[in-house]
Amino acid sequence: MDNFTKTKIVATIGPSSSSYEMLEKMSREGMNVARLNFSHGSYQDHQQVIDNIRLLNKNTGSRIGILADLQGPKIRTGVVENEPLLLKEGSVLTLTTEETICKDTTIYIKYEFFARDVKPGEQVLIDDGKIVLRILETDGEKTAKAEVVSGGNLLSKKGVNLPNTKVSIPSLTPKDLADLDFLLEQEVEWIGLSFVRSAADIIELRHRIRKSGKRCRIIAKIEKPEALEDIDDIITESDAIMVARGDLGVEMPMEQVPIIQKMIVNKCLRIGRPAIIATQMMESMIVNFSPTRAEVNDAANSILDGADAVMLSGETSTGKHPDRVINAVKRIITHVEAQEIYNFPINLNRKEQPNKERFISNEICRTACRVANETNAVALVANTHSGYSAIKLSSYRPKANIYAFTGNEFILNALSLVWGVRCVYYDKFVSTDHTIADIKYLLKKQGFAQPGEIIVNIASIPLEERGMSNMLKISVI
Repeated sequence: MDNFTKTKIVATIGPSSSSYEMLEKMSREGMNVARLNFSHGSYQDHQQVIDNIRLLNKNTGSRIGILADLQGPKIRTGVVENEPLLLKEGSVLTLTTEETICKDTTIYIKYEFFARDVKPGEQVLIDDGKIVLRILETDGEKTAKAEVVSGGNLLSKKGVNLPNTKVSIPSLTPKDLADLDFLLEQEVEWIGLSFVRSAADIIELRHRIRKSGKRCRIIAKIEKPEALEDIDDIITESDAIMVARGDLGVEMPMEQVPIIQKMIVNKCLRIGRPAIIATQMMESMIVNFSPTRAEVNDAANSILDGADAVMLSGETSTGKHPDRVINAVKRIITHVEAQEIYNFPINLNRKEQPNKERFISNEICRTACRVANETNAVALVANTHSGYSAIKLSSYRPKANIYAFTGNEFILNALSLVWGVRCVYYDKFVSTDHTIADIKYLLKKQGFAQPGEIIVNIASIPLEERGMSNMLKISVI
């Protein structure tokens, strides 16, 4: 048996990790999904990474999925004339939306409606909250005055957060739309939508993807207070959720973030949506050889919360040793998942509503997980074309390993994000009995099941129609 873990690892790719050689090392250490951050890099850079990942999958048989993050309505400061620019506490700044060099007491804010949206008394947080300003007045057009509440050194192009302000910037900026066209052409498996504020943002992106005829799945990044007000509908409309703790911890009181993380993961488990915990997971390993013990605890608690995946950012994109970071996270996951405390009897007693579109399929998945738990089955096998049944099985967090057999290459890579799911390419759906017998043979041949062990199969009958799961079979190897 190999060192497969149920919790998956998402790694951001950047200058430190974009080469084929490093991606191969990271794959060996346990990377499941490669993340491309469209806040940085050129199309040429991203194209090279996509090509390298697809070549790696072809050469090694790995199933690394690609997650591309749209930048979203990220507000930034302009270029600083003589870096760093010291902003002293108590001083008054002029914040302008007219493009200029940042110097003295004038700061350029790259958001045309800034002066219109902010109100006196509201906070402006710069560089992840390292610098805090308070709005004194605004002309409602191009400039606002602000007092420095907490000062510091300002560098060029730093992020700006407006935790008290209702911003009117659209969820998909002109840059996002151009990036989206590129990503749809590349047919990446997952697209992350940044700074989601409502389910309407997801619906708009979904419409654009469907209109293009592509299959890309949507991850809603939760990093705005407004998103929490609409969190149930956002989860329902999305294909997966990311708890983006960096910006969320700046936009909201930091002490609330741990509870929000647990709340979102629990909601995702109940509805069957993969959940990713992101940001600052192993931050110190950007430069250090080992993580802090607090970071180890944070990663372990994210796994214990029931997250489908944990995500690395600067640790793997610009850090000194991306492959070692993956190794560290993999060791934490392996140890946590071996403990008795790591046990999620989720939803198994909650019956589905008969009037739901996927009632039969959902009940098949729920029953399969109960049967697998009660018979100590070693494998739950889903013959799937859309990936739905594999994701549903995963949401119940069964003890048995989940195997998704599919001839859909796109789904093979997309499911690499989902907890506990191992994908196998299989396109010989001849008859139900023949397929189950063939799958049993393959599981035994690859060492995933031994003679005398129980497996549980679910599938759609007739197989050739590739419909919703409506069949369950228990058998012995």
